[in-house]
Amino acid sequence: MKYIAIVGTNASFSYNRKLLWYMKKHFSNQANIEVMELAGLPLFCEDEATVPKDVKRIADAIETADGIIFSTPEYDHAITAALKSLIEWLSWGPVKVLAQKPVMIVGTSLGSLGTVFAQENLRQVLSSPGVEAFVLPTHQFLLGHAKAAFNEQDDLREAQTIEWLEQCFKAFVSYCRILKPLHQSEETKESDDQLSHELELSNGLDPNMDGQWQEEVQFEFSAVSDADTGASEYEIPDQSEPSVYQQLLDDSDDWLAPLKDSK
Repeated sequence: MKYIAIVGTNASFSYNRKLLWYMKKHFSNQANIEVMELAGLPLFCEDEATVPKDVKRIADAIETADGIIFSTPEYDHAITAALKSLIEWLSWGPVKVLAQKPVMIVGTSLGSLGTVFAQENLRQVLSSPGVEAFVLPTHQFLLGHAKAAFNEQDDLREAQTIEWLEQCFKAFVSYCRILKPLHQSEETKESDDQLSHELELSNGLDPNMDGQWQEEVQFEFSAVSDADTGASEYEIPDQSEPSVYQQLLDDSDDWLAPLKDSK
């Protein structure tokens, strides 16, 4: 099994970096773990025409990996800006390399809680639309008091901590093996796309209408969009007509008229 382990900070010194390098060494007989850094990556910006070269290198590595391990520090109860920026790069554009990828989250901090808030924050980000990673739902590894947790050789000191890390990693390896058949080949994806196209046609939907309804159903007005919120780089809001939601609000007096007359 091949895993990409991402150090969740661009700081020159990090106990989370130590943790990943310890995992690389400790589990070397079970998996090939490649540790990758955030240092030097540009801040995410939609104005860029292409994904930066260093981000593309990480994306290519993730695409061929069996899973990803994030080791995150905690700042202000959240992940670092550098890590959030990387995930934004990886979820931008047509290729979503994190989608359906198994993810293990670990973390260590100087305090006693061991990045519990940052891990929950990262879990929320990774499960968001456009990212859609498959985060290991159990076996959280939270390492507190990081300064005392490692010895001079950068190995974990306590046998109980090592045993729990081994249990967490074993669960992740099993998780990756279970999910591996879900990674469809390109031929299967094309077949599914063709099936979806045929189903749209059979249901009277015109694929050239970009998701708009071909016929008006249960409304006396044109249904341009069924949502006011939510956007992506592929969606340009149509301002020529108000959304269904706004039209319903505008027509609220018509709804209330029967109720007023009945009083």
